[in-house]
Amino acid sequence: MNRNLWLLALAQGLFLTNNVTFIAINGLVGLALAPQAWMATLPVMGYVVGSALCTGLVARTQARWGRRVSFQLGLVVALLSAALGAWAMLDKSFWLLLVATVVAGYYNANAQLYRFAAVELCAASYREKAVSLVMAGGLMGAVIGPNLALYTKSLLPIDFAGAYVALVVVALLSLVTVSFIRFAPLPPRNTAAAPGRPLSALVAQPVFLVALLSASLSYGVMNLLMAATPLAMQTCGLPFASTAWVLEWHVIGMFAPGFFTGSLIQRFGASKVMGAGVLLNLACIGVALTGQEPNQFLLALFLLGVGWNFLFTGATTLSLQGYLPEEKDRAQGLINFCMFATMALTSFASGALVTTHGWNWLNIGSLPPVLLMGAGLLWLARVQARAKAAAAAQAVATP
Repeated sequence: MNRNLWLLALAQGLFLTNNVTFIAINGLVGLALAPQAWMATLPVMGYVVGSALCTGLVARTQARWGRRVSFQLGLVVALLSAALGAWAMLDKSFWLLLVATVVAGYYNANAQLYRFAAVELCAASYREKAVSLVMAGGLMGAVIGPNLALYTKSLLPIDFAGAYVALVVVALLSLVTVSFIRFAPLPPRNTAAAPGRPLSALVAQPVFLVALLSASLSYGVMNLLMAATPLAMQTCGLPFASTAWVLEWHVIGMFAPGFFTGSLIQRFGASKVMGAGVLLNLACIGVALTGQEPNQFLLALFLLGVGWNFLFTGATTLSLQGYLPEEKDRAQGLINFCMFATMALTSFASGALVTTHGWNWLNIGSLPPVLLMGAGLLWLARVQARAKAAAAAQAVATP
C-alpha cells in the first residue's frame, strides 16, 4: 500500500458511508412518503437507474479529463443531491426525493470506478491486493453508515432529513480526500492509435462474459436482499436500531474480507474464490428461510456480504484479463452499466416482492441468479481446461 492507495481506500469508505446510509433510510422514507406501499423502494431504484444512465457520461469524462477531475465532479453532484434530498424530506415530497436519488446516481457511477483506479496506483504484481484492499475501505462505511442514519434520524423535525444533511458533510470530506490523490497522468491523445476492439468482441470472450455476469448478478442479488431488509424487519415489528445493527454487520461482511480476498485470489485464482462466494450466497438464502428473528437476519445478511465480496472482487480482477489498456473505459463502462441495470431491476423488485409476497418468497426468488453464476463459473472452468489441454497438445506436437 502507498499513500495514494490509502487515500483511495478512505474515499471508498466515505462512498460506502453514503451508500449504506441511502440503503438504510431510502426504503423507509419511501414507504412514509410514497402514494402506494409497493413504491417504497423507488428511491433506491432511482439511485441505480441514475447510475446506469450516467455510465456513458462518466466513461467520457474519465477519458477526457482523467480520474481526479471526474471523481471530483461526482462528489460535487453527491453534495448537491444530498442537499436536495434534505429539502425533499422537509417538503415531504416523494417525487422530489426520487429526483434527488436519480441525480445522486452520477456520483455512484463515478465512485464505482475507485476499484479500477486502484490498479493504476500500484505495481502490476500487486493489483489483486490493491483492488481488494481499496474495497476494504468500505469497512468504514459499514460502521459509520448505519450509525449515521440512526443518530441523525431525529436531528431535524422530519425523520431522516438530518441524515441527508450529514451526507453533505461526507461528500465534502471525500472531495478533500480525492483532491490529494496523485492519479497517473492521462496518456497523450493519439487519434491515429487503434481504438481497441468493439464491445461485441470483448463480450465474446468467456473470461470477460463470466466476469460481467458475476459482477452484475452478485450486486443484483445483494441489492435485492439488502434493500428489502429494512422493510422486512419493520414488517416484523423490529425497531430501527436492530435494522441498523443488521446492516452494519452486513456491510462488515461485504468489506472486511478485503484485507485477505486479494491474497486468496493470488493463491487459488479468481474463479475458485468466486465459487466460494456462490456457496455463501446459497448459505445466506438457507439461513433467511429458517425464520425472521434478529439473529437470523444478521447471520443471513453477514453471509450475503462475504459472498458478495468474494464474487465482486473476483469478477473485478477476472475482468482485467479481458481488455487492453486502450479498451478500459469502454469495458469498465459496460460492466458498471450492466451492474446498475441489474440493481435497478432488483431495487424495484425488492420493494414490490417484500410488501406483496413477503421475505421468504423474496429469498426464493434470489436462487436463480445465484445458480446462474455458479453455472457460468463451471462453464468457464471447462472452457479454460479445454484451452489448456489444446495448448499442451500443440506444444507436444511442435518439434
